[in-house]
Amino acid sequence: MPPHTAGIFAVSLAVTLVACEPKQISYSHDIRPVLDKNCLECHAPGKPGYAASGLSVESYENLMKGTHYAPVIKPGDEVSSTLVLLISGKADESIRMPHDGRKPLDPDEIDNIRHWIKQGAKNN
Repeated sequence: MPPHTAGIFAVSLAVTLVACEPKQISYSHDIRPVLDKNCLECHAPGKPGYAASGLSVESYENLMKGTHYAPVIKPGDEVSSTLVLLISGKADESIRMPHDGRKPLDPDEIDNIRHWIKQGAKNN
């Protein structure tokens, strides 16, 4: 391969790789509004979801504490994060979130939560 062709190939590859990287997901901009809209009604102190599980989504710190039983988020591991199972329809219907006839999260909201966890579930 001629030297100038190799340089063009390297630049094309770099541009392609950058274009394929997922955007950085922000807790405050992308995740917090979803939790406020879909989860806060039940998962705050004094509410039924909090009473049953101990999970509060009032703050990043409370979300990361998880439930009485275990954390619901494993930063960097969206596959093992219970929150993803609960919101993506993979949990038993009795514990699927949100429940009691509430509208499920939009697929884009679920994808953002997955990507945020995969990116480390940062408080950003």
